[in-house]
Amino acid sequence: MPACGQVTRNPSQYFALAGFVQSAVGDTSPNTLGAFCESPGQPYDGLPCVANSSTCGGAAQQCHGRGPAFSSDAYGFASNAVIGQRQADAARAVLHGSATARVQGGVRSAHAYVDMTRYEFALANGTRVRTCPAAMGYSFAGGTTDGPGAFDFVQGDNKTSQNPFWELVKRFVTPAPPAEQIACQYPKPILLNVGFAHDPYEWSPSTVDVQILRVGNFGMPTGELTTMAGRRIRFAVRAELISSGVLGEDAHVVVAGPANAYAHYITTREEYEVQRYEGASTLYGPYTLEAYIDRYTGLVPFLADDAESVPPSDAPPAEQISKAISLQTEVMFDAAPLGKTFGQVLQDVSADAPYRAGETVFAVFVGANPRNNLHLEDTFLSVDRFVEQGATWEAVRSDSHPSTIYSWIRASTVRLSIFFALLTWCSAGMYRIRYFGDVKGLGGSISAFVGTSASFILTA
Repeated sequence: MPACGQVTRNPSQYFALAGFVQSAVGDTSPNTLGAFCESPGQPYDGLPCVANSSTCGGAAQQCHGRGPAFSSDAYGFASNAVIGQRQADAARAVLHGSATARVQGGVRSAHAYVDMTRYEFALANGTRVRTCPAAMGYSFAGGTTDGPGAFDFVQGDNKTSQNPFWELVKRFVTPAPPAEQIACQYPKPILLNVGFAHDPYEWSPSTVDVQILRVGNFGMPTGELTTMAGRRIRFAVRAELISSGVLGEDAHVVVAGPANAYAHYITTREEYEVQRYEGASTLYGPYTLEAYIDRYTGLVPFLADDAESVPPSDAPPAEQISKAISLQTEVMFDAAPLGKTFGQVLQDVSADAPYRAGETVFAVFVGANPRNNLHLEDTFLSVDRFVEQGATWEAVRSDSHPSTIYSWIRASTVRLSIFFALLTWCSAGMYRIRYFGDVKGLGGSISAFVGTSASFILTA
């Protein structure tokens, strides 16, 4: 075992992998400390944001969510570690706990396409309703506390009267919604009428996938649902599985989260009425959730062990990949600062005083654009330990490990910062940091280079 634990050039080198997949997470956040105003010089700086609109001083831009270890670092990695540890601890508790049940039975799948532009169906009380062509509300542009929007957009905006400027601008972006669309999407004030925008390709899906996977007594519908919308779909699907005789009382249903074609959020009607970010991002109107429930429960009979037919389906959506465009510009070329070379150290580690476990090592290199080579099966950096026996260097950390941070900054000329947190289980010895980059020249050719820091000492 290397000095700092297992080498992690990529996650596939672990002995075991565990995936923490998403379920009904449409309105959840890892920023569990809450949302606060980051408004220097203002009297509300540091105070909680206005709850119903997620604003500070009337604007959304300064309202930011904070993770559980917000004050520990500027990058959020400490909060990331806390949240990850909580998930790992909970998973271990379930894995090694006694409250488990065997999943047993057949494996089945039911899938269909649904044209959501005008899907008509009956609610439980018999009322006939339908979905609408896709549209995004004003609160969609307000963003969330995990990523606030711009300008004067805020969450919780379901007013029919809007800023006249945006009412004018939006008509140059997507076609104006007809009266029928406005009434169908009510109370959502339509910002982007994406269901009517078709160039250069469809701006949003009109036809969506609905699918349930069954593994034994375990059922998994898909979709990006809020927590309450997820509960309602789970309860409805489970009830149908039992009442139709497909499964017994031991049926379990869990939402498989964002899967298949992405169709934005699915909220309850109550959440849609409020028009926060999630409601404004629910494309097909106030009955979107009920439409999904209607189609998912309709798939249940086709999950039976003796089912031989396939569910009815609308036509699949038209192929869009060939029409895709990219707004990301190519890397033209890389230029090093005058008198410097790529990979050269601009700010080195401390070679004089030793580091102790828990401290952070920091080095800055002359860097090139990482898009020249994404190093998908490799690494942009390594932390090496000197092995006296054989007088060789051994890689003990890569960019896939949470103790390392790779920060590429474009200034007048680009530079790269690398951080490495010395963990408590790293053994004493001599270490160094290496940076692996790729530079694009004026002629377009790309060549690799390596930057190496000075050696530094870690004491016990």
